[in-house]
Amino acid sequence: MISSDVIRGYNDTIILYLLRNAPSYGYEISKEIRQISEEKYIIKETTLYSAFSRMEKNGYIESFYGDETGGKRRTYYKITDAGEEYYRQKCEEWDVTKDVIDRFVV
Repeated sequence: MISSDVIRGYNDTIILYLLRNAPSYGYEISKEIRQISEEKYIIKETTLYSAFSRMEKNGYIESFYGDETGGKRRTYYKITDAGEEYYRQKCEEWDVTKDVIDRFVV
């Protein structure tokens, strides 16, 4: 399992990647992260919802209520145009970061 300290700066990137496919809600996003990472990264609920709050405040995502019937309404999130641009910037940053770290990891 990967340490959350190692990946902390890229939680937004991971979440935005998933939201580029379709709007989603917290539990589903958490489940997808776990599945795609093959259980190597399990995002904590507090980390996930903190990221949602921060990214919504920055205009990278928007929230809305789903139209489920019966039971509790889910809050869904969707990526904005600003979020798409931020995602592209973070991907470029990752390329540089990976290049630097690769020079020190044998």
